[in-house]
Amino acid sequence: MCGIVGYIGEGSAKDMILTGLKSLEYRGYDSAGIALNKKGKILLRKESGVIANLEKKTGKPDFDGCVGIGHTRWATHGSPVRENAHPHLSADGRIAIVHNGIIENYLELKSWLKKNHGIVFKSDTDSETIAHLISVFYKGDLIEATGKAVAKMRGAYAIGVIAADEPDKIVAVRKDAPLIAGIGAGCNYLASDIPALLKYTRDIYLVENGEIVLITASEIKIYDEDMTRVKREVMHVTWDAAAAEKGGYEHFMKKEIYEQPEAIRETLERRLDEGGNIKLDGVTLTKKEWGRIDKVYIVACGTASHAGMQGKALIERFAGVPVEVELASEFRYRNPLVNDRTLFIGISQSGETLDTLEALREAKKRGARILSICNVVGSSVARESDDVLYTWAGPEIAVASTKAYTTQLVSLYLIALHMGRMRGFVAEDEYRRVIEELRALPEKAKATLKTEEHIRKLAERFYIKEQIFYIGRGQDVGTAYEASLKLKEVSYINSFAIAAGELKHGTIALIRKKTLFVVLATQDALYEKMLSNIEEVKARRAHVVSIAKKGNKRIAKVSDETIYIPQCADEIAPILAIIPMQILAYHIAKLRKRNIDKPRNLAKSVTVE
Repeated sequence: MCGIVGYIGEGSAKDMILTGLKSLEYRGYDSAGIALNKKGKILLRKESGVIANLEKKTGKPDFDGCVGIGHTRWATHGSPVRENAHPHLSADGRIAIVHNGIIENYLELKSWLKKNHGIVFKSDTDSETIAHLISVFYKGDLIEATGKAVAKMRGAYAIGVIAADEPDKIVAVRKDAPLIAGIGAGCNYLASDIPALLKYTRDIYLVENGEIVLITASEIKIYDEDMTRVKREVMHVTWDAAAAEKGGYEHFMKKEIYEQPEAIRETLERRLDEGGNIKLDGVTLTKKEWGRIDKVYIVACGTASHAGMQGKALIERFAGVPVEVELASEFRYRNPLVNDRTLFIGISQSGETLDTLEALREAKKRGARILSICNVVGSSVARESDDVLYTWAGPEIAVASTKAYTTQLVSLYLIALHMGRMRGFVAEDEYRRVIEELRALPEKAKATLKTEEHIRKLAERFYIKEQIFYIGRGQDVGTAYEASLKLKEVSYINSFAIAAGELKHGTIALIRKKTLFVVLATQDALYEKMLSNIEEVKARRAHVVSIAKKGNKRIAKVSDETIYIPQCADEIAPILAIIPMQILAYHIAKLRKRNIDKPRNLAKSVTVE
């Protein structure tokens, strides 16, 4: 959720760090700052609000240097004010740090520092503790002091450190928060995410958990927890900065909605051979191992958990294995029934979602086979899994996920069908039928995007609503949940999603005249039931917008408005049905003048629990 950037070498550290921080703005932040080491003195500038506020404070010629660290903060401990912004200085002003994550025992450390070293704290953050702790241990060797400090800390962190007395280095350390080191010519870089460095380098080192990094202008050294030098292969990033630009669209969210047909095609076609047989690159389970699995857990957060709801139905149908879908934040606190016959499927767009990462580790300790679905090569979730299926969605910049969600769904279809085939559960003709349905998806997704003008006009009528309900049955329930979340995220409207059959068990009490209901009715097997639910809410004078398959005329007669998606099999419909819902959320948010790509209080990658 926060961004770290560091630079050392020839040229302006300030300019490079500002550029890097701007590249990370999409993550969500509420304050930012830079610390530079110039002639044995730490220079500090920080400010609340947007990067532009910080930039105004760094314009004087005397604020510059060849080594520095910068940070964008999203408030966890302490309000989003300048005092709580990073970097933080030690009491003597000789050490500066930036930190992503959370220090769980900071109150204990803070008390110790106050009592034993007379430290006076200037912020309300847990992060300031790190600067003082390193300072206490500092005896002229920054890497040693940092190692001793992190040995005292519990929690999740990616930390960058500079010292006035050692102007030729940056030290960084990582535990459960993303961190990379970039390789330049006569300079080197530190960052929490690849986009911060793309303007300068595409050659990076991925830093693993517990490792300490020493960065100078001429080299990058990585050490393990025992301070043994680690050899690390260089990773070359194949996408460039242009992939993180809007490409002519007003917002990243809209661009990414329109990128879905190609993202679906990429995710699908890379896993199908000429004969239409699924080849799951990165998944090494043998036929025998697939056959041993007697239970599947799908564990995720937010949007990814809604993909998991669809995955449950698919795996149970095509592979015949019982599936539980768990929120990652709850999984490891309830003694889950996991063993060596369990397949744990973790879903995370960023691959750095801490709740999902901790759930993965818990399942692994209990003997489960770990298969992850994520969009970021080399991410923490990917590296700690036994098997990985990448979604090939490309960079997703908007906080509200769109193309990552639909490619997660495609990945789950592939896993379910392949698992069913390996276990001999799915019939060959059924397998072929669904593969053909999947192959038709990119063109059908393109056709679905043509509903935008109709949806934009509906948004003009409904954007003033302060309460909207989404209902569905079967696989439409998961779509309703995701549609409701998209609207909440970008418009701040208080929306609700519920299984249509549950309306009469309490929620029906909330229906008044002109209450807006968005009805997902794409499941042919449950169509008659949905018609009854529409009549149920219409009898209470609600306004109904229905989503149905093209050619379905009966639903138009009982609905006030109808949005059509192309004809498809029931099990495929969730991928197409969510696209109009993404478009509706986008246009309502635009009419309400929201910050669509960076909604308030939200972050792209949630790296704290």
